[in-house]
Amino acid sequence: MSQKRKYGLFEVTGIELEYMVVDRSSLRILPIVDVLFKDVVGHMTGDVERGDVEWSNELVAHVVELKTAKPTPDIARFNELFHQEVRAINQLLRARGAMLLPTAAHPFMDPFTETTIWPHEHNEVYALYDRIFDCRGHGWSNLQSTHLNLPFANDEEFGQLHAAIRILLPLIPALSASSPILDGKVTGMFDSRMHAYLHHQERLPVLMGALIPERVYDQASYEQKIFKPIMNALAPFDTEKVMERHFSNSRGAIARFDRGAIEIRVIDIQECPAMDLGIAEIIVATLRRLVQGEWCSPEAYRTISEHELLRVFKQVIQNGRHSPVDHPELLKTFGLYTATSTGSIWEHIFATLAEDLSPLATSCAKILAARGCLAERIMGSLGERPDQHVMTHVYQELAGCLEDNRPF
Repeated sequence: MSQKRKYGLFEVTGIELEYMVVDRSSLRILPIVDVLFKDVVGHMTGDVERGDVEWSNELVAHVVELKTAKPTPDIARFNELFHQEVRAINQLLRARGAMLLPTAAHPFMDPFTETTIWPHEHNEVYALYDRIFDCRGHGWSNLQSTHLNLPFANDEEFGQLHAAIRILLPLIPALSASSPILDGKVTGMFDSRMHAYLHHQERLPVLMGALIPERVYDQASYEQKIFKPIMNALAPFDTEKVMERHFSNSRGAIARFDRGAIEIRVIDIQECPAMDLGIAEIIVATLRRLVQGEWCSPEAYRTISEHELLRVFKQVIQNGRHSPVDHPELLKTFGLYTATSTGSIWEHIFATLAEDLSPLATSCAKILAARGCLAERIMGSLGERPDQHVMTHVYQELAGCLEDNRPF
């Protein structure tokens, strides 16, 4: 989220959506994003400027990212803009027998044989990661997400925003989980992407910490407690000094002091832009209410440790809206005083946000409250013993949802 000036809290949002490129018939992944870009601009590049929405490459050559060219004050306005770009890409890919596929993880990709690291510009950073961690794994090469970038203008605003994001992170997968299948098998988790992500950097655990960021509320403390240990851990491997501290931080929300923003990274990509942007708007509206002290004083939730929040997060990525929440301080953050389910917490939040949301986000909230996250809806469509044929049929339907911008 590049910007010419510093934006204040909730003034704008930067949005990034990641999609897989796959064969139209078999759904086999196709590492041809570089070819796609060359088809558009006539030469090899990692970025394609398209007005309000830009395209860019990711770590692996079968994933394309669509992102707001500039941060936007109106999330819902980008519903049709993102949809137009999806259709434009699919039209280009059709000539190559390919298309975009949504959801946060390919259901039967084998990352150990099918991974192709992006070989062009910025490859030196990707190559370093590959040398350290071996990026042939679901936590590296088979994961697609939505990233939200929320601005802060100064240290005080950073602390307010960081505190609110920390407390909301464990509950987000109940809305956004969309990865119930890996390796052609139902994993027993709604958010298999985040389960794999939790383990993908175990060789250098300081890069991720506890996934939930530490209780750090100013830049100087962040530099000392988070960035410094990260760069120290990477130093023996990064002999050519290609790694930058903001890029190296793998927490579920990362401070981008270079942008004046915090980037949320725990959101699975959905079946269509309408649902992605609806969830984005819900998250932003909830964070605004937290900062304003809607349910409790913001000071009250600053003290909850990342390890306690991680425990809740792990339950939610497995059980979605059905996950029980019995953490008293977390419940009080949202004005609740008895144990309940994550889904009930979100329904309570939805009621508070009724006047805050656009029709797009209101429709999204109704779907999530009635039918659950996308992973739950996918599981309901697979039947009791899904094989690859059944999975292919369901994910073909999901590709159609993306093309038509309609909920699954």
